[in-house]
Amino acid sequence: MNTADRIQSLRKAKGISQEELADIIGVSRQAVSKWESEQSTPDVEKIILLSDYFGTTTDYLLRGIEPVKENAQKRDAMPCFLIGTMINALGLLLAIAVWIERQVSWSVGAGLSIMALGTTVFLFGQLTDSRNRARARAYFFIYNVWFLLLIPSAVCFNILDGLLEGYAGLISPLPLPGNSFAAFGLYWLLYLAVCIAVDVLAARSVRRQE
Repeated sequence: MNTADRIQSLRKAKGISQEELADIIGVSRQAVSKWESEQSTPDVEKIILLSDYFGTTTDYLLRGIEPVKENAQKRDAMPCFLIGTMINALGLLLAIAVWIERQVSWSVGAGLSIMALGTTVFLFGQLTDSRNRARARAYFFIYNVWFLLLIPSAVCFNILDGLLEGYAGLISPLPLPGNSFAAFGLYWLLYLAVCIAVDVLAARSVRRQE
């Protein structure tokens, strides 16, 4: 079995067409067809992309050397994503609860500190030699953009709204209506738009990996 046969075999094992593989790798369908018919060979960059997508090694694609089956022994990045997400959600909920109860600005610092811990847990799974890093990264963005974006954007909104309206904006983990309900509504529209856009892009990444 040569490189062309291995690419074709891996593609069929994934259950995708030449056109779908071409879209994932960023080439034309004709290029994939030429690879599989031995009319041309992928360059180094495309070999790396193919090996990442198929979950194999460049040595296997180029020379047929079977990868050492150590992947099952590697740490899975998904638990780091799950634990980090739960910590981030807890940080946001705690910051909001403290603000509602006491209206103190340190609720922002407390929430951000906890979310920094959650993000560190996630990054541990990304920076170590773990399985499913790309999948964990995509899911992290899907869920955590809602948590991580709210407090910083709310603080910026409250300060800016206060400056524009001529008063000292409160440091709060939630956006406050202030004197302009129009600005308050615009904030939520922008927040939702950014979070949804990130979710759509991350969801596409997940589908490409499946």
